[in-house]
Amino acid sequence: MKALVLAGGSGARLRPFSYSMPKQLIPIANTPVLVHVLRSLKELGIRDAGVIVGNRRSEIEPVLGDGSQFGMRITYLSQDAPRGLAHTVLIAREFLGDDDFVMYLGDNMLPDGVARIADEFHHHRPAAQVVVHKVPDPRSFGVAELGPDGEVVRLVEKPQQPRSDLALIGVYFFTAAIHRAVAAIEPSARGELEITDAVQWLVASGAEVRASRYDGYWKDTGNVEDVLECNSHLLNGLTGRIDGHIDAASTVVGCVVVEPGARVIRSRVEGPAIIGAGTVLTDSHIGPHTSIGRDCLVTRSRIEGSIALDAASVIGVRGLRNSLIGRAASVGTTGRDGDHHRLVVGDHTRVEVAV
Repeated sequence: MKALVLAGGSGARLRPFSYSMPKQLIPIANTPVLVHVLRSLKELGIRDAGVIVGNRRSEIEPVLGDGSQFGMRITYLSQDAPRGLAHTVLIAREFLGDDDFVMYLGDNMLPDGVARIADEFHHHRPAAQVVVHKVPDPRSFGVAELGPDGEVVRLVEKPQQPRSDLALIGVYFFTAAIHRAVAAIEPSARGELEITDAVQWLVASGAEVRASRYDGYWKDTGNVEDVLECNSHLLNGLTGRIDGHIDAASTVVGCVVVEPGARVIRSRVEGPAIIGAGTVLTDSHIGPHTSIGRDCLVTRSRIEGSIALDAASVIGVRGLRNSLIGRAASVGTTGRDGDHHRLVVGDHTRVEVAV
């Protein structure tokens, strides 16, 4: 079985970050989302993956490389514009051949893995098998209506009156039957070839389409709030490791990773937290559920429940919570009194806050 990983989306909901980096490279627990995705696919025994890229290939390819770090071979496939998920199957036709494949959205986090669902697909081998998750408000999703034996009887994209609370969550297993379906459908009202329309075409044509329920943690990392929540969830499963330097005046409590070359000086770090390689903490307090990237500088500051990307600096800010600080961004102070702060700061930005 092959994999088709979709990494061409523009990430409008993650601006300003998606202006300067692909949304699929946003780090969760100091690891890009796409790397988490490829590691999940490795657990399925995938050895051949096609990665759909738009105009950000030059940023994505250096991170994933040729795939050897994941024990697989990566083929990069270019999509000139967002034309729908089913369109990616069209442009990947030669790569996919007649092999079964799993389609995986590159900004989805399913840390509990889909190995059980992959086994179900191999055992039953329907024309298509969708992965669904129970959600409180399905109106923003493609929704699957199921029969008594788990077969899909209808798929509806963003219904105003959903007849099911089972949402499609961006992982699909297909046989070669899907190629006939994507060739048969027309663009939707928004001008895209919808994968839900292709799967519905299979249903209508009498092909077997099944659904498997994923009950683990799932997050579409499409906005800042979801990125921070997902980061906290992954940090809760952290195993502590100290590879950097912690001086005698510092305290580390709970599960904390201090990567090689990082230095903690007269500071307190409360886990779960990660301090990236080459980062220097001085006279600071890092609270739980915080990821500090590589080569950051944090001085006389307190940060909790936040993410600081590589080369960011935070100086003299005593109450930074639930914040996302971009690469090489600088957060300092104005010298005026203030309380706690919440910031979303894009790459290469400077922000001053009251203290």
